[in-house]
Amino acid sequence: MSERQAWQREYDAQSKRRERFSSLSFEEVPALVDGEGLEERIGYPGNYPYTRGIHASGYRGKLWTIRQFAGFAGVADTNERFRKLLAEGQHGLSVAFDMPTLMGYDSDHVMALGEVG
Repeated sequence: MSERQAWQREYDAQSKRRERFSSLSFEEVPALVDGEGLEERIGYPGNYPYTRGIHASGYRGKLWTIRQFAGFAGVADTNERFRKLLAEGQHGLSVAFDMPTLMGYDSDHVMALGEVG
């Protein structure tokens, strides 16, 4: 079996993939662009050295993760909110800290004045 056939088999086996993708100008985007020795240079999607991604189907099988920032109030409230989002199907959480926190200062430190709250 050729590498191309092996890739096609793995691609076809991924059940959660969109069959059709189109560009912003509504032109269909093929599942794999190959030829001219491209595979010899950079490999197939899902294969070492993973220069074309770690999944054979790329983002046809796993679309971009949609994340929301959701930190507010106190620690308990934020924890409750994160748990609620995950229970309702959120795929990922992004936590953005303020600069004083990143630098190791408490929110009431003089160096945090004007940056927190």
